[in-house]
Amino acid sequence: MSTTLTALNPMPPATRRVRAYFAPVNRATLTPTIFDPSVNGQFTLDTPPSPWVDLGWIEDFARKSLSKTGALVTGSPGTTQYQVRESVDASVSFRFKTWSKLTMALAAGSQHMNLLAPASGATQNASGSPAAPAVALAATGSTATFLYLSSTTSFSAGDIVAVDADYAGQTGFVGSSVSAAYVQSAAAVNDDPDYIRRVTFNVARVTQVTTSGLQLASPLIAGVPAGTMKVQQVLGFVDREGGNFFQEWSGLFVMPGEQGERIVFYYPRLQAMTGAAEAAAALAAPLERIALSASFRALPITDTNDGQAAVCFRSYLPSAMTLV
Repeated sequence: MSTTLTALNPMPPATRRVRAYFAPVNRATLTPTIFDPSVNGQFTLDTPPSPWVDLGWIEDFARKSLSKTGALVTGSPGTTQYQVRESVDASVSFRFKTWSKLTMALAAGSQHMNLLAPASGATQNASGSPAAPAVALAATGSTATFLYLSSTTSFSAGDIVAVDADYAGQTGFVGSSVSAAYVQSAAAVNDDPDYIRRVTFNVARVTQVTTSGLQLASPLIAGVPAGTMKVQQVLGFVDREGGNFFQEWSGLFVMPGEQGERIVFYYPRLQAMTGAAEAAAALAAPLERIALSASFRALPITDTNDGQAAVCFRSYLPSAMTLV
């Protein structure tokens, strides 16, 4: 007995929208988060592979190749014998439809801060006042979704919290799992023990306060916290126009096709190339929807399969039963 398969003609890809995912880059080693389409190309959109963070559907997605080629001319009269690649460059832009810690930071491009709950009588400052004292984690017992605390009296269900180590005078990139800022000197950050928690991406919403700790709505981006870390309440987020720090993340953009096909764009290293900007779209008057405009320059990596420099990888995963 044999089975005969009749393949369908290829169809033009048809998609309704684009979904965005981002993951940290190790800034000290310039190592991106790898996305392998042969392993994870058909991942469920709502549950991306770790450590990719789902930032939802985006709009006005546009990507552009900025690479340049030149001609190698020889002879008299000169004739083109070869083409050579003079530069490798690309950009991508879009708008985030939702606001969050990460979408604000990516859209702002520069350093992004947590508004830590202020200390009583603290001096006011545009990026946040000196903070109320942090609460220490217990030495053991915490997980990525539960914080085992020495005291829970400072927190309530619904609070946002930042979880990270004290600043202890180090210079260079700081922040657990994600390089959230670059410190040039302890004096530049006032030798503030709360500075890392002021910039960290290790934040989450509290859903329940128990006698032993805080239950979180989502896992911390840095995973299980060290027992030496501390916790502070976050009232919101703030960014600013200016500063010398550039956000850098790995980016992944997925176009799910209506016939089951999928187009995936993987950018190993993206740095924001514009400042903070918003775009308003009219809803039912007088309401307007405010979206975050984002634009990035793609930076290169070396493909270990053949040693070639690349800034973007485009994958096409055909639908079942179609000709290739």
